[in-house]
Order: sequence, then structure tokens, then C-alpha cells
Amino acid sequence: MKWTQAARYRPYQEWSEEYVKDLKRKITASKWRLNYHVQPETGLLNDPNGFSYSNGKWHLFYQSFPFGAIHGLKSWFHITSKDLVHWEVEGPALEPDSVYDSHGVYSGSAIPVEEKLFLAYTGNVRDETWERHSYQLGAWMNNNGTVTKLEMPLISAPPLGYTAHFRDPQIIQYEDEYLMVIGGQTNDEKGNILICRSQNLIDWTYRGPLALNQDLGFMVECPNLLFIDGKVALLFCPQGMDKSVLEYQNVYPNTYILAEDYIIEENRLEHPLQQQLLDEGFDLYATQAFNAPDGRCLSVGWIGLPEMDYPTFNEGWAHSLSLIKELTLKKGKLYQYPIAETKQLRKTKETFILEPTEQLRKTTNNCYELQLIIPKNSHGEIHLFSDKTDMYALILSYDTEEGKLQLDRRNTHYPLNLAFGEIRESLVAPSEAMRLSIFVDQSTCEIFINHGERVLTANYYPEENQKELVVKGTKNISITYYSLEK
Repeated sequence: MKWTQAARYRPYQEWSEEYVKDLKRKITASKWRLNYHVQPETGLLNDPNGFSYSNGKWHLFYQSFPFGAIHGLKSWFHITSKDLVHWEVEGPALEPDSVYDSHGVYSGSAIPVEEKLFLAYTGNVRDETWERHSYQLGAWMNNNGTVTKLEMPLISAPPLGYTAHFRDPQIIQYEDEYLMVIGGQTNDEKGNILICRSQNLIDWTYRGPLALNQDLGFMVECPNLLFIDGKVALLFCPQGMDKSVLEYQNVYPNTYILAEDYIIEENRLEHPLQQQLLDEGFDLYATQAFNAPDGRCLSVGWIGLPEMDYPTFNEGWAHSLSLIKELTLKKGKLYQYPIAETKQLRKTKETFILEPTEQLRKTTNNCYELQLIIPKNSHGEIHLFSDKTDMYALILSYDTEEGKLQLDRRNTHYPLNLAFGEIRESLVAPSEAMRLSIFVDQSTCEIFINHGERVLTANYYPEENQKELVVKGTKNISITYYSLEK
């Protein structure tokens, strides 16, 4: 397939059933398909959308281009769950079939209203000169999963002084009204987070940019305003942010700001701290989070990045969603850790005490959870996806004396996005024990330091013979290994 502009934006009904069947056959042969992460049946998955709870089920949508591993004509794909671990396919939910979303159903959110879900999303339209127009749109989903789009936009144009890069509405209930939090770009190409207000979800009043006084690059995507233990967490993706403000290596970072409160009358955060990286690994973006009705703040992210290449592109599929994580605040820091329900994936359990004179070498199926307690003032290595010679592996090097963890993916048959570096580092308190929680799934892994104080997410594409796990260190290491449900 030559992905011309015409092919990328071909109407869905023009793709043949035989083409889709051939694509599925090709994808079935992939050695990199995942076991317990959400992945697309075909084509490309990117931003998670509409994460919510309604009528006894968790709902999650993701942006989808089902006809190839490329950013083409986007739609929303719907999945549901009873436990946030096992997901049922509901199928396409929002397709690009109206005058206001003819060139793509872009990201957004969902909020329950009585027995329905209200979906808010950005409609992307290109005119005859290929100039972009963006609309903030709404739709209702009933408890049978039937979606009815509103005939008219919620917001028909960006505010004065802003470009058509105006998207990704998050709708939340705040006090006695609704807020819409949207990413935007000024005419002089400065990123902003914009706030609108409504009493009824249909009629919206523009309130202005959220006062932050921090560099937000040339564009902000996927903003989320959250409330945790009486404090505020603002999650977003600033594109083109100056690296003197925050050091990052990925093409675009996923960041957060903690604050004491949101002052609605002045549309500002009270005592905001400086931006921090949400994930210090190679491959996480577009995190969406919400305050769930059970009192938890839950998040999910896209394991992938815009404008990057991955080897599964050649197989007709791309990307996955992260595990569902709970966000908490501890000692003024944001922690992220897989929800307790994730333990349902565990099947068999093995424990080891690894002495300095020993090395753990275990043949796996690349579908496991690894829990390690590493003593203070020690150093060592953990090889994931290793072959028997240790020549190829995703390598974690730790030094608890310095409080450092390094993630190195140079030793691979499939180098990834070399312009952005092959090593990532994460720092915690020196001269203290370190706990690592590692979730490996065929071609991706999620790494949590100290129960979520730091997080690193990485894709890695092993050959068939790369199934070894190797652990070694200078002091005794406590290891628990769980095989996980396939």
C-alpha cells in the first residue's frame, strides 16, 4: 500500500472486506502481538479517549485508523470492562461521517449523565485548499451503546487569537457546572490550555486561557484537570517546549503540574509547581485520566509517540494502551502505579533471594511481572528480552548508592528512533533501597520505581530467541516472578 493523502483519507465504506481480511491475516502472523495490553485489531491505535464509568461498566475509547499502521482518517473505537483488566470489544463508536468531522474524529472525553454517556471530541475538517478547521463536537451514547451525534458543534471555532490547532476537550463537572479543558495554539504559535464553562453541556462560554506562567511550547495536546486528595494535578502534552524549562528526550513529552487548588473565578492554579515528566521512558504519550466514582484517580496512556517509526508498521498494526494506573499524592509527589485489579493477571509465582555470587537466568514467554527489592548502596543489571548470549537485550542498570536507574535499548535488531537517543535515566533518593516493578508483554514493558515514584515505558522488539530474563547485582536481591495471563 502506498500511503498517499488520498489513501489515508479514503472514506471507510470504500475499503473492501477482502482488504481487511488480508490485513488481519498478516497481523495474526506477528511475533510482537501483546497479551494483556489493549492493542488494535487492525491498523493504528493512538490516544485513549472517553475514559469513564457508566451503567456498571468502565468505558474506554481510543483513536483508530483500522486500515493501516499510519495516521489516516481517525475514528473512535470502543471497549468496556467490568474490572479494568479484561476488556471487551464493542466496536467502532464515532466515525468520520459528518460535515464537522469529515477528516477525522480526534481526541476527547466522556462524562456520565444519568444512564447515558456524553461524548465530547474534536472534529477535524480540511477544505479544498487543505486548510484545517476544528470543531468541538458532542454525542450521546445510550446504555445499549448506540451513539447519536449532536447536529451542531458545541464550539464552532477557536477563540479569537487562536489557530485551528484547538482540540482534545476534557469535560468535567466542577461544583455546579461543567468545565471544558482544551489544548490550543495562539496565532503566534504559543501553546495554551483553554477553559470553557457550561450549565447544560450544550451551551458553552469561553473563559480564557488557564493562567500558568510556564512555557507550554508551540501547542498543547490532551489536557486533563484532576483533583487528588484536595490538590490539583494538571496533565498535558506540550509540543516544542524549550528543553531549558524541562529536560526531555522524546519528540514531545507528557508532563504534569501539581497545584494547591483551581481558582475558577480567576481561572488559575494556586501555587503551581514546575512541570515534571509523567513518564521518563521512550514511549508514552497522550495520557488520559479522570476522577472515578469509586474515589480513585485513574489514568491510561498511549504506548507510542507521534511522528515516530516502529517495526510493526510493516505488519499493518501499531501501538497499545498502558496498564490502568492509579494516581496518588505522597509527600508532594505524584505517584502512578497499576491498579490493584492488575493482580488478577497473575498465574504462577516464584520467589528468589539472589546472592552476589549468583546470577538469575530464566527462560520466559515474555509475558510476566517482576518485583525486585534492591538493597541500598548496590549496583547491578536486569536484562529483559535477552538472548542466551546476552548480546541482545533491553538492559536496566541500577545504582542505589547514586539513586539512579538507566534504561538502555541499544542492543537490538530493530533500532528505534535513533535521533532521540537510546538511553533514558531516572533519579531517586541516593543511598536507599529501591523497589522495581516490571511488567513485560512481548514487545513492550512498563517499569515502576518505588511503587510509582518514577515510571519508564518502553517498546522493544525481540527476535524469537530473545526470551531470557537475567538479573545480577552486588548485594542480595529479593525477586518475585509472576507469569501473567495470556
